[in-house]
Amino acid sequence: MLLRLLLIVPLLSGVTRLCWAEPPSRRAAEPLPVALERRLAERLGVRVGDTVALGLDPAGLDRKAVIAAIYEPAPDPSAITKRDLYLRLHLPDLAALLGTPDRVDRFGVGLEPSQDPSLAARQLNRVAFGFRAYPSAEIANESSQTFRVVSRFHDAIAVISVVASAIFLLCIMLLKVEERRRDAAVMRFTGISRRTIFAALLLEAILVAGLGSALGVALAAGASAATNLYYQRYFETTLVFSVITPAIVRFSVLLSLGLGLAAGAVAAGRLVRTNPLILWGRG
Repeated sequence: MLLRLLLIVPLLSGVTRLCWAEPPSRRAAEPLPVALERRLAERLGVRVGDTVALGLDPAGLDRKAVIAAIYEPAPDPSAITKRDLYLRLHLPDLAALLGTPDRVDRFGVGLEPSQDPSLAARQLNRVAFGFRAYPSAEIANESSQTFRVVSRFHDAIAVISVVASAIFLLCIMLLKVEERRRDAAVMRFTGISRRTIFAALLLEAILVAGLGSALGVALAAGASAATNLYYQRYFETTLVFSVITPAIVRFSVLLSLGLGLAAGAVAAGRLVRTNPLILWGRG
């Protein structure tokens, strides 16, 4: 199977050496081994072992390449909206195709786990000539500024939602307790103490808050799964867009129980302090 493919965005292989494996003249007639990203392979309809033609412009596709591998790229939030398709070549093959030997745009250096990336970058920059070294954490920090702005925006929405839900919950509890006025009056007339009535109403508020927390967690899990399903299909990626961690669930449940407890205490306290005759409607 022979395809004519225009190479627009070449991506350097991270496992090749920065030198020639052999003179380019000896490799000119050999098909170049290349690796295609899964999305690109699916769009071209090619498989491992197929042959494609490479070149820098449509009129000069003069190099043959054989597909040696089809890979799934690592999820990258900073590149998800670019929708680029990648083709990987060995460094000598890419340099020969571009006509620029001994030159690269960027490359990565792996360190032992015990080494400090910042210290290694400073040492490299002291002897640098024609390049600049950066720790990967610094690059990731610079490329994630947009996501930090979105995160702050989400934090603001969360605070507003919590405040609004707390007010709504308090109103619901007040209305719920108001419906129990006659019940509270009867309990007071039969000698049940204010403390017992207060505890009973508080327990009811906690049960309602617990049920609401369980329904909220289930709703959040469903919404998270639907979000991931939609955007993973839309962007053709395995990147996870929505995550519900145990810490988030724990915080949400504790917050819900705390707000329910506070709202129930306010409503129950207001009820038990009212004269039972007034509660009965005779005062």
